[in-house]
Amino acid sequence: MSIEELSIDPGLAAPPRKSPLRRLLKDPQALITSALLLVIIVLGLLTPWIAPHEPNEAQLNAINAVPGTPGYPLGADQNGRDIASRLLHSINTSIIAGLIGASVALIIGVTFGLIGGYFGRRLRSATEWVFSLIMTFPGLLLLIVLMPVTKGDYRATMLIFGVLLSPGIYRIVRNLVIGVKNELYVDAARVSGLSNLRILGRHVLFVVRGPIIIAAAFLAGSAISLQSGLAFLGVGSNLVPSFGAMIADGFTNLYVDPTQFIWPSVLLGTLTASLVLLGNSLRDAFEGVKLKPSKLATPHVQAQGRAAGDELSADLLSVEDLIIAYPTPSGQLNEVVKGVTLSLRAGETLGLVGESGSGKTQTAFSILGVLPSEAVIVRGTIQLEGRNLLSLRERELRELRGREIAYIPQEPMSNLDPSYTIGAQLVEGIRASARMSGADAKARVLALLERVGIQNPQRTFDSYPHQISGGMAQRVLIAGAVASRPKLLIADEPTTALDVTVQAEILDLIRDLQTELNMAVLLVTHNFGVVADICDRIAVMQNGQVVESGTALELFREPKHPYTQMLLGSILDEHTVRTDPPVPVAAAAGERN
Repeated sequence: MSIEELSIDPGLAAPPRKSPLRRLLKDPQALITSALLLVIIVLGLLTPWIAPHEPNEAQLNAINAVPGTPGYPLGADQNGRDIASRLLHSINTSIIAGLIGASVALIIGVTFGLIGGYFGRRLRSATEWVFSLIMTFPGLLLLIVLMPVTKGDYRATMLIFGVLLSPGIYRIVRNLVIGVKNELYVDAARVSGLSNLRILGRHVLFVVRGPIIIAAAFLAGSAISLQSGLAFLGVGSNLVPSFGAMIADGFTNLYVDPTQFIWPSVLLGTLTASLVLLGNSLRDAFEGVKLKPSKLATPHVQAQGRAAGDELSADLLSVEDLIIAYPTPSGQLNEVVKGVTLSLRAGETLGLVGESGSGKTQTAFSILGVLPSEAVIVRGTIQLEGRNLLSLRERELRELRGREIAYIPQEPMSNLDPSYTIGAQLVEGIRASARMSGADAKARVLALLERVGIQNPQRTFDSYPHQISGGMAQRVLIAGAVASRPKLLIADEPTTALDVTVQAEILDLIRDLQTELNMAVLLVTHNFGVVADICDRIAVMQNGQVVESGTALELFREPKHPYTQMLLGSILDEHTVRTDPPVPVAAAAGERN
């Protein structure tokens, strides 16, 4: 085992990531706007105890009282109502309006954005149609027209306004989810047996939370502004204290006391501007900690399984005449897997070999039950211990994926959620598949990390994916895959992007674990060196078909199919010498021009 793979050089380790909260605490704009909002909200909450008068209490002797009049610190309006008291009560009206409008928009928009972005095109088209229809409604006019229905209650009005705001949130969330759901760590979570609800709540929603939080600040500001605008126009109950109503009263009394409309205008402007500026600070804070999987320094993730390793003399896995197709724009089906037949026994390793696009991964995904929604299985059967996987529902497949079948994906860096530590993700997978407590799952993870050759399991457990090396990440991935003693392990290019020494160590580890657990291994690869090292039998695929199969010794000694001969002939060794003449640089440049 390489020491380089088991330790992290502190000088080369990535610096710890700053949380959004820590970034906000160092942002003067965020601190100032948060302080202003906090003061305004506290004043609103304390209104019943600090307001000198009721908001609609009128005194004839206080009409147009100037600021500083005893009992009227900011003066009184033309109706003899205390301006300070009405300002304090207007804060509560605005806060309630902002909370109702933003909450309704977020609940509807986020919920249907997650559904429309994550699930199939048919459901997405339905939600898209509904929200496009909502966007066609003239918002302000509709709210005015519905005043007889709401009876002037601003809370009901804000509820309707929240529905009208929801399409904007829906589109934001849907577009983000469409991008996130194709990340490999989401596929790995599905393969590990997590339910769609858990994947959406933990992996997808957590990633898109930044724009949602930012939008919430703008939505609250929009709702407050609209409620004030309607009150300014006189739409709604004139008994509800509101900044808009106070500004309207101030305008009618402008030539008598010009200061009466300044107080509500300043407070309303401070409230809405603080929300907008805080939204900008939130955006900067969340964008500062965003980690794209494609830019992480190193790889990883996991997929789990369970079930005791019972020895079977018959075939553990049997694939018969499998055909997978995808619809073309013309409506016809394009077959990418054509009549594949495979079998695999417990304790055996089958290598599925072929160039890119030959159908290897599609075959593996069909066994896992994670083909894209548009894929069509034209015919065939896939049986695991005599159970037809193609006839199972998603819930039943999820149970198998989390217990009987495990998966090691290629590109491990992209398969680990960069938002969580390695330990958190491994514990989540084990708890989902083995249904054990968090403490037991953590102990099991630490034991597995040690078993796969990681020298400091606790440090790796607490690390983020970008803080470990590629070889260590692959070991972590294998630990997650075998955590629940699966009967079948599907390894899709498990040694991709690793140097030769680390490749050998990873293959030795898989071989040792296979012997311990007596599990079958389906190895998807294009590397004949890997096949020769670990596989008992080989199936060669070309253009979606198995063109040749047999024991590893037979195929390497006497390949019969021309495609197999071509693949073996393309392997370079120490005896191979290139005979083509070198191309002069100048001549090559001239040809390109």
